[in-house]
Amino acid sequence: MGRARRVVLGGALVGMGVLAARRRRDGSGPRPLLPDRSLARNAQLAGMSGRLTGAYAANRARRVFASPERRVELDAALQLRTAEEVAATLGNLKGAMMKLGQMVSYVDETLPEPLRDSLAQLQQDAPPMSAELAASVVEQELGGPPDRVFAEWDPAPLAAASIGQVHRARTHDGAPVAVKVQYPGVDTALRSDLETTDVVANAMRLIFPNLDPRPLAEEIRSRLVEELDYRQEATNQSAFADAYRGHPFIAIPAVIPRLSTGRVLTTELAEGVRFTEMETWPQDERDLAAEAIYRFVFRSLYRLHLFNGDPHPGNYLFRPGGRVTFLDFGLVKRFDPREVGYFERFIRHMVLDPDPAQMRDALEDSGAVLPGAPVTDQELYDAMAPFYELVLHDGVFTWTPEYASRIVRTLFDRSSPITRHTSGGGAMFVFIQRINLGLYGLFARLRATGNWRRVADEIWPMVAAPPSTELGRQEAAWAAAWEAAPPA
Repeated sequence: MGRARRVVLGGALVGMGVLAARRRRDGSGPRPLLPDRSLARNAQLAGMSGRLTGAYAANRARRVFASPERRVELDAALQLRTAEEVAATLGNLKGAMMKLGQMVSYVDETLPEPLRDSLAQLQQDAPPMSAELAASVVEQELGGPPDRVFAEWDPAPLAAASIGQVHRARTHDGAPVAVKVQYPGVDTALRSDLETTDVVANAMRLIFPNLDPRPLAEEIRSRLVEELDYRQEATNQSAFADAYRGHPFIAIPAVIPRLSTGRVLTTELAEGVRFTEMETWPQDERDLAAEAIYRFVFRSLYRLHLFNGDPHPGNYLFRPGGRVTFLDFGLVKRFDPREVGYFERFIRHMVLDPDPAQMRDALEDSGAVLPGAPVTDQELYDAMAPFYELVLHDGVFTWTPEYASRIVRTLFDRSSPITRHTSGGGAMFVFIQRINLGLYGLFARLRATGNWRRVADEIWPMVAAPPSTELGRQEAAWAAAWEAAPPA
């Protein structure tokens, strides 16, 4: 099973690029804006595919006359080589392909450990661009070299990711800042990757036979293209920073508008440790960190109608006591009241006042399930229940890797009445599922434990229960002060 999963993963990642190249060569698809760059990216993907295919063939040949012990050694060496090859190629490609690698690493806990660990490097330590190249972007965008625009500038990046990398600097008025610099040409690379959105959509149709992939493809395209414009990210981040100003354990760095453009984003410098270090903290601290993230995600959805759609581990900084700083707001979804109303109906009829018939009505009205699907109300209700398991009952629940993997498998189970009769729910559900699956993976790694139903009862507007935890009491006091006198 493990070897099969490795082959499938490699094929899925490289197949998108190779198929896109074929479509362009035979004239059946759009021409790239910069053919040489697009073909070079596809060549890297195809090269990786060829190397991995050759490695698998060689391994099969070596295993024929090998002892059982030697076969284990050969398979382990191949697994490590595959992991390093995939992570290195996706990291160098940047753009949408690297994002795919990031998401796979934190969503699918059933991946072979070496591959998951190698892909996890993409969460915060992708290969950076040179110091000279980063400086040239700053000069183009801000009108001068970084050591003149800023009082201090560190040419070594703090972090490098799929769209840009972050440098530490200090402004001339003495403020420490983080400066995100976009990779030159990544806009063309990402748009080239998105030419294969129809390939992804058609693959989704194989899983969900009744799915209309066009709105999903367009939603993915729109959100990722938005992420290229740091002015949009600055607007998103400022909205969250304003909404959470003064919060006792949720922090969003403020944007410095005068030092920000479409390809450079300057914000306050945040302090804290990365997810991998926080994983080593005592269990009670890991539980607090998970509760803070949970409160941020669902308070933002139900109270602000805003949804930050990029939950990978590199986008958090942690301090003791459940204090979490949230980074990267390039991928934000805004929901209208009607859409949030559907989510509230799901909660009401699945959790608060269980009613399979009403739950079916809500699913059909939202577009999540086709009207008149040949399944009973109870079958639909039971198919949805695993996604609400942690809040169905008033009791302590621990996230585990087994639970997270089971939810992923449930979502893509073609025998499920939800899968067989879904219409996908349109664009509304695309990033909801992305962050849900991402959170399941993160919380499973932490084995986060708590009474999530009571925390949810505090957050859901239709319940608005009193605080049930110490973080809840801190948040309630902050919210009361905000309502009495909103910060200027």
